[in-house]
Amino acid sequence: QVQLVESGGGLVQAGGSLRVSCVASRLPFNRYYMGWFRQAPGKEREFVAVISWSDGSTYYADSQKGRFTISGDNAKNTVYLQMNSLKPEDTAVYYCATTGRQFYYGYPSMSGEYDYWGQGTQVTVSS
Repeated sequence: QVQLVESGGGLVQAGGSLRVSCVASRLPFNRYYMGWFRQAPGKEREFVAVISWSDGSTYYADSQKGRFTISGDNAKNTVYLQMNSLKPEDTAVYYCATTGRQFYYGYPSMSGEYDYWGQGTQVTVSS
């Protein structure tokens, strides 16, 4: 059974930084994308960033460009999301997700395009 386990969430003051991690195991495919989404209370889940495991290319939601950085460690099957200059509106549960589907144009940025999800990690930014 595929497992995605997030960690690294917590409480941070506005302007601070935090790095969340996601370790993947038992993946049934070896060329895939890993993405980060977030969901704030009362809001829909939204796309944050994605990385292609085949070439390391990345894609970000416009609102996170310049503040968030997604990266990965192939050897550890781990993807990271480095979050800088955090704002109270970044408060949410952060989820990692993965898919083995092929995307010939663009990147998967819709939740329905992902096949497996982690349980999420809470990030709270205080003002």
